[in-house]
Amino acid sequence: MADNLRIAIIGAGMGGLATALSLAKSGHKNITIYETAPGLGFVGAGIQLAPNMARILDRLGCWKQIAAEAVQCSDTYIREGSTNKELGHVKLDYVEKTYGYPHMVGHRASLANSLYDGCLKEPSITFKLGSLISEAQFGPNPSFKLTPVGAPDEERRVECDILLAADGVKSQTRVSMLTSLNETATVKDSGQAAYRIMLTREQMAHDPELLALIEADTVTRWIGEKKHIIAYPIHNKQIYNISTAQPDTNFSTAPNTTYTTTGSKSAMMGVYDDFCPMIHRMLDLVPDGDVVEWKLRVHEPLRTWVHGSSALVGDACHPTLPHLAQGAAQAIEDGAVLGVVLAPSRIADGSPDSINAALKVYESVRKERAEALVELAAENGRQMHLGSGKAKEERDKIFAALKSGKGPVPDKWADADVQKMIYGLDVVDEAEKACLAQGLVAKL
Repeated sequence: MADNLRIAIIGAGMGGLATALSLAKSGHKNITIYETAPGLGFVGAGIQLAPNMARILDRLGCWKQIAAEAVQCSDTYIREGSTNKELGHVKLDYVEKTYGYPHMVGHRASLANSLYDGCLKEPSITFKLGSLISEAQFGPNPSFKLTPVGAPDEERRVECDILLAADGVKSQTRVSMLTSLNETATVKDSGQAAYRIMLTREQMAHDPELLALIEADTVTRWIGEKKHIIAYPIHNKQIYNISTAQPDTNFSTAPNTTYTTTGSKSAMMGVYDDFCPMIHRMLDLVPDGDVVEWKLRVHEPLRTWVHGSSALVGDACHPTLPHLAQGAAQAIEDGAVLGVVLAPSRIADGSPDSINAALKVYESVRKERAEALVELAAENGRQMHLGSGKAKEERDKIFAALKSGKGPVPDKWADADVQKMIYGLDVVDEAEKACLAQGLVAKL
């Protein structure tokens, strides 16, 4: 029976959890999530909760828990970092009216915990924590080497019927898959890095100008040459989340060595030295020793995400820069589509051929869209990071026209046409249509 197929999911991040929950909701009874970490103490900074993500989370029964402590965004400002001058202002009240869900911002840990709690309620989902996965093999009968963390003598080979790798931008499963296909896609430094900062209300309370930021229902982006800061309140406005992007000072470091480094507060202040005094005061609240810098890494688009009865998910196949705030949303879209195409009623014989056909439909629904958004995020970063010159002058003319209500928004995240492309597409509906077109009709 197809509902008893052994499904192995590598990675308990957003993509892995959403995939497991979607597959459980579709009727699968034997799903195992393998995660290297010995425990799932979810951490992280803020995250934008766009309508295309919220729609899926609501179907999975996770949205209300997240929305209860998230902050609904009423508007967004794009400001010049050096002066705090308003370049653009966009009201976001139309988002809920148009797409059924508001644009909200929340804590990454809350999102992960909600998905995790949903998985724990499903008897068909088992977690194998402290599991180091390597040497994946593909084709009709996938398998991988499982080494329990701290117990190498218990190493063994695990076989499954479906292997779904949601093990992130550093995915070893992707490396194994590409090797078996005689292909490569080396992880590349983008040349950019990010500081991720969370300030408490108490830290900001003494400064009226900063307190006004955490009390507003606003996403603010301050832009400058080769860098920007985007910030918003989360956790019922008790935390102000700040994410930056700037040139990577450790760019010469070879890929695959380290993704995070302990940063220097003085270096961070120096990067944003040409920004306005309010930004200086805000960044100066970060305690010494709490500065961490993340490398922003990507890789070239892959020829395929599918090999036999195996597929890649999320950052394992389409890592994206954060400039469009769609990384987690796109991984969750992957999981939702896998729940549709791999529904037991669609692969009733459970054969490798039917599984591969279903995974090819997943790829057809997701690959072009996800990769288009990867490029759009990169382009948005380039536009926001322009230095002096003709291109910046042209961009700022568009911002000026926006003040009179005309034309597009140079910050693509806030542009109505881009939002329509991202928020307006229901990937579950698209997956249902694709299944029908490919003859994967649910058997009643």
